[in-house]
Amino acid sequence: LKITENCGTIKTSRAGLKDVWNAFMLDGVEFTSNDIPICPTTAKHPPSDIITWDNAKAIYKKHRINKELDFKSDAFVCWYMDDYKFDSPRGIWHDYNFALKVLRHFAGVITPDFSTYQDFPEPIKVYNTYRMRAFGYWLGKNGIAVINNVRWGTSETYRYCFDGIEQNSIIAIGTVGGSPRKYEDRVRFESGLNELVKILNPHTIVVYGSVNYSCFEKLKAQGINILPFSGQMAKAFERRKQDV
Repeated sequence: LKITENCGTIKTSRAGLKDVWNAFMLDGVEFTSNDIPICPTTAKHPPSDIITWDNAKAIYKKHRINKELDFKSDAFVCWYMDDYKFDSPRGIWHDYNFALKVLRHFAGVITPDFSTYQDFPEPIKVYNTYRMRAFGYWLGKNGIAVINNVRWGTSETYRYCFDGIEQNSIIAIGTVGGSPRKYEDRVRFESGLNELVKILNPHTIVVYGSVNYSCFEKLKAQGINILPFSGQMAKAFERRKQDV
């Protein structure tokens, strides 16, 4: 079996086989003991701005219509949004060439936030962790500045959810949506955040969403740089206030 990067195909002794698992993304990768791909942090600096994949596509489309084919944006692209908006038969995992075409115009990416919900079966949570690192590794090999997104569930996910990420690096998390905004999820969120810090020892945590929680103040006191960015909904409310 030989993995190749052209069009996501694989060469084997059997003609007609296609790489439906995107194994080509992992050419040259190293794996953890849990078989999670190791995704190096290739971003040299924290983001100056973060936008969602939906916004990135809209910006790309606008520039294409105006025939501005060489445009560049200072924003990093993230996927802190409902999975169906980016993980579908026409989503980034399947239409990866289009994703790469769009992302080349932006300063970098926060790796995809494939969901690991508490009520998901364990194999799906492991697979989505695998895909976060695999997609990020492939983008990094293609010259995209990458910051790893970290997503955890309850304590059983600690076995693998921090795998494949460099220690003492920049990492990113999202606080939009459920945790830790919902009080019943806050204990789980804070426990996982503490475990993240213990295992990965990041020097900077990029937070997409609110940081108005005591756990972040404790991390700041430990010398960790907490870098917050408003979520899409918060930005909309901020613009509305400015228009009043």
